[in-house]
Amino acid sequence: MAQKEETAVATAPTSQDGEDLENPEDPKKLKELAELPPFEIVTGERLPANFFKFQFRNVEYSSGRNKTFLCYVVEAQSKGGQVQASRGYLEDEHVAAHAEEAFFNTIMPAFDPALRYLVTWYVSSSPCAACADRIVRTLNKTKNLRLLLLVGRLFMWEEPEIQAALRKLKEAGCKLRVMKPQDFEYVWQNFVEQEEGESKAFEPWEDIQENFLYYEEKLADILK
Repeated sequence: MAQKEETAVATAPTSQDGEDLENPEDPKKLKELAELPPFEIVTGERLPANFFKFQFRNVEYSSGRNKTFLCYVVEAQSKGGQVQASRGYLEDEHVAAHAEEAFFNTIMPAFDPALRYLVTWYVSSSPCAACADRIVRTLNKTKNLRLLLLVGRLFMWEEPEIQAALRKLKEAGCKLRVMKPQDFEYVWQNFVEQEEGESKAFEPWEDIQENFLYYEEKLADILK
């Protein structure tokens, strides 16, 4: 079952859709700000099926999908070759709190410097420029960490800033690729809540392969 934990975020005031409030003294804007929910990160082992079907769908135009869902697998290897694995998911409940940042702040502090870590992320969309920068900085200073990042969609991939951020991820050693239909099925089987007593088979949407090829081509063009 998902658990919620409040995460303090020191940022400029933002509106419900994430835009900066140009005049924080405006009574109307202050009222909007007061009505915002607290910044929260939802954590758990399995996410609701309806969330997966909507948020992970690899559509070209992601209208209404202003959250990030991050499913992770952490494999810790000792010098003797023994591997311990753990998994879970993170969901940002408010647009100003990002799931990628939450992973580094809530999951990674438990890492043992004496172990080697292979972390795999299955993320509903690729990171924004700020989160990409955080990933790059973390990889550069954490020599016992390798990251495989699989994304359902490319976030604002036409923006030069985003393209540059994705190239920096590659340069930092992050393995970045678009989720194939088989990857969506893996997430469905391992991270999505199933009906009690039964395991429902993954039902791919009609254009899942077509959209995968579309994003794969865009990512290849960006990274070359």
